[in-house]
Amino acid sequence: MLDKVTIAYRGETYEIGRGRDYFGIWTVAGSRSQPLEWWPETQEGWSAAWTRFAVLEAPDGITSVGRTAARPGERTDAAWAPAVAARRGGAIAAALLLGVGVALGIAGLFPDYLGGASLASAPDNLFAHVVYLAAWTASGVLIALGGARVRVGALLAVGLSIVTFGLFLADAGTPIAGGAHLAGVGLVLSLVGWLVCAAGSTLAFLIRPARTLAPVPAAGQFPAAGPAPAADPAGARGRLLTLGWPRGAALGPAVLLVLAGLGTAAAFVPSWDNFTLRTAAGQTQTFAAGNAFSNPGPVIAGNVVVMVALAAVVIAAALWRPARQGAVLLAGAIIPMAAQAISALIQVGEVTSPTQFGFTPAQASALGLTVSNGLTPSFWIYSVLVVVLLVSCAWMLFIPPTPHNVTVPAGAGLRPGDDADAQVPTWHVARTEAYDMSGATAPAPGHDWDTDDEAEQRGEFDSYEEFGRDKPAGGMVTQEVKADDAGQPGPRE
Repeated sequence: MLDKVTIAYRGETYEIGRGRDYFGIWTVAGSRSQPLEWWPETQEGWSAAWTRFAVLEAPDGITSVGRTAARPGERTDAAWAPAVAARRGGAIAAALLLGVGVALGIAGLFPDYLGGASLASAPDNLFAHVVYLAAWTASGVLIALGGARVRVGALLAVGLSIVTFGLFLADAGTPIAGGAHLAGVGLVLSLVGWLVCAAGSTLAFLIRPARTLAPVPAAGQFPAAGPAPAADPAGARGRLLTLGWPRGAALGPAVLLVLAGLGTAAAFVPSWDNFTLRTAAGQTQTFAAGNAFSNPGPVIAGNVVVMVALAAVVIAAALWRPARQGAVLLAGAIIPMAAQAISALIQVGEVTSPTQFGFTPAQASALGLTVSNGLTPSFWIYSVLVVVLLVSCAWMLFIPPTPHNVTVPAGAGLRPGDDADAQVPTWHVARTEAYDMSGATAPAPGHDWDTDDEAEQRGEFDSYEEFGRDKPAGGMVTQEVKADDAGQPGPRE
């Protein structure tokens, strides 16, 4: 029998609509012969479906399919205009601050930075600072583009600013301990640039993410469960952050992420640089340098701040909901740590003068002294842990969305052994009471549900027809099993 599916709202990955006598959620690119989840065609069913859809999709990415005009009882954009304008103004201000901070950072690459040497004259230091500036620039562009990108750019910039605070503090610790004469104009410009970028990052982060604007159900469409909420511009703003301990299959990777973050912070302490001095007579001597705690007090304080900041950001990213936003925050923290590792590799390729070890040029020439550079095992351990962080970040970016604010009673629509906070289940009937609808405002159940040919011609919605049942089969739809070519059972969708 022909089953008509009408889509009313669409996000980046999922879309919501109705079948013949049910509300359902489908994937944008998938078949519509069966929904991922479906609810009864009641007001409570639609509210539960919308709550689930708003959890799976980023609010800024949800759009109405083909809606051209407001219906009676719907909210209009006018009620939300002040909140939207304020959000847009804050995003522009944050992007401008990041732009000014990057400009100051670029200007600080060329004058004296520390001890009469500029960043531009030291390839290893230059690379790290250019990476920081490039990441802040990317964040500013994302924030300026608006929409859901504001949150992405803000989290990226915040993660970067938190970790680089300790790195810049360690640089400033040298003149603090050794005298102001060691600080050059480049250091001052770079510190001011970091401060401005951090201010822009904070401003962007404080912009509350927009919630989906949804029309108020018109009276008489379904029995009202309570008074319709009034159009409140403040309601257009979501939470600044949502944290939650991962469960089920996500618990193991989250624990691995936290352990990798703590290990990376610990591996930042030991010496990375290994120098071997050889004389013409064949005598050798090896020095290890770069221990974070073999520096003056202010420099040590900066290194400790780096370690604490990295561990804190990694833990926050592991608990962040949705996980994809946590991955962006984590990426901001990984960028400077990866830049430090690459800078160490660049330094290995540079020529090291014997004068750095207290030999005069005449003494080095008389002894036939040469210096070769290398890296200690601690550096390679650090590099492996940074790679683990990168893999964890990629995993968080590409895992399917996981509901994080849904209250699911024990056994509600789940099979034995299923986790209540698991990924999107495979083809199942969702029970209305399994979703907490206390803070959700769904569009009107009767909105844009015309299914006649005239409505389709007006382009008010997308309609898809596929051969199948009138509605999804009741209960859990299990996978069928058939024998493969080798005679072994194999799954079939």
